[in-house]
Amino acid sequence: MISQTVEYALRAIVTIAQHEGQPCTAKKLAWITQVPLLYLSKLMQGLVRGSLVTSQRGLHGGLLRTRSPSELTILDVFNVVEPIKRITQCPLRIQSHGTNLCPLHRRLDAAIAATEKIFQETTLAEMQSQPGSVTPLCEEKKLFSLGVGATSSAKTKSRTKTAARGFKKKE
Repeated sequence: MISQTVEYALRAIVTIAQHEGQPCTAKKLAWITQVPLLYLSKLMQGLVRGSLVTSQRGLHGGLLRTRSPSELTILDVFNVVEPIKRITQCPLRIQSHGTNLCPLHRRLDAAIAATEKIFQETTLAEMQSQPGSVTPLCEEKKLFSLGVGATSSAKTKSRTKTAARGFKKKE
């Protein structure tokens, strides 16, 4: 039901929201979310067009959210990336059914409506702070403790941490 594109968009928007008003570069965002950079760049263009994020150019540039996490819902992301499709007429195109759905499609549409309602009621702020839950999605600080980028070499560890900040270390 949730495409990989929507999943990637949700990862990205949650990560951007966690940066609390500080720009996040596309390279850093790709690394944190584990989304291929070129795919992420194209996805971010859509989120910019949909006014969910804005792009800031320059030395300290990057991607920023346009609304506070408490005003941005999961449904907002769906509506920009891949709107949820409701069943409004007979999918079998049976003329006599018209807009009257059979019991199967009426039930399926009710499930879609319930899911859509949950997405509308779930804000990014809720996604960031659920007491007693596991680590928030894409929590950057935890990547090293989870073993992402972990190596035995101190020099490589330094490079990995530097890459996580979006900078290249000169040798």
